[in-house]
Amino acid sequence: MKFNSKLIGLALGSALTMAGTAASAAEGYGECKLYGKQGTEHITPAVAGQLTVIINLPAVGEFNGDTPETVTSGREFCMAVNIAHRLGLEKVVLKNASFDSIVAGQNKDFDIALALISVTEPRKKVVDFSTPYSFGSYGLAAKAGGNVTEENVRDAKFGTQAGTTMVSWAQDTLKAKNLSVFDDTGAMFTAVAAGNVDVVMTELSIVLGQVAASKGKLAVIGQYETGGETAGIYPKGSSAKPVIDKVIADMKQDGTLKDLEARYLAPAWGGKTPADVPVWKY
Repeated sequence: MKFNSKLIGLALGSALTMAGTAASAAEGYGECKLYGKQGTEHITPAVAGQLTVIINLPAVGEFNGDTPETVTSGREFCMAVNIAHRLGLEKVVLKNASFDSIVAGQNKDFDIALALISVTEPRKKVVDFSTPYSFGSYGLAAKAGGNVTEENVRDAKFGTQAGTTMVSWAQDTLKAKNLSVFDDTGAMFTAVAAGNVDVVMTELSIVLGQVAASKGKLAVIGQYETGGETAGIYPKGSSAKPVIDKVIADMKQDGTLKDLEARYLAPAWGGKTPADVPVWKY
């Protein structure tokens, strides 16, 4: 499997906030806000003094930037920032990796992976999942003005991403007749924009972000509701899992995750929401 790793060190500011309140993050955390108190929980991180996070770019709305060095905002990015804040760690380091290497448990020396990862039983054999933080839905994108419909989508030139649950779903459940599997999100959306495939499918959040960034070249045409849970991934047997799970659960309960979703996903989606996307039957 191909693995591309880049690092970004982001200094954690000294700003402290009272529980249940938010403040602007210090320089180095981009546009993120910090919620809750600093250092309420503690782990022994994979690399001393930092939270190391595996990601998969591009991920518009989740990690806004073309490379780890340029990420300044996003729902999952600011979620990682706030995890680090509550753990009292002084910086966050992002590592970009292929999605299939993430779910196969091939990466080392990291604390958590955040890449809109669906929880599945086979994956549990090689990685540990965090407490879920959202529910997934499969989104479909095509060239604007195209003729892919709910009725003919199975016959279209269909694309999805390697390593995702959508490969087997497209084959076994949707029964797509002409399926192409791409190594990464960028290549997949480049292919549909160029007309090499008629339609592509990935997590609806990513589809909404990529379509908004296409400046009218692409359109969101539908979604399949699967009811799957989205969670982070830890290295198998990670001692940090119960602590970070508690942090995520606390952020869910105190409204931090809901605020991050509203703050960073809605603008990246160009005014469209999941509720605006037609639900297709399968």
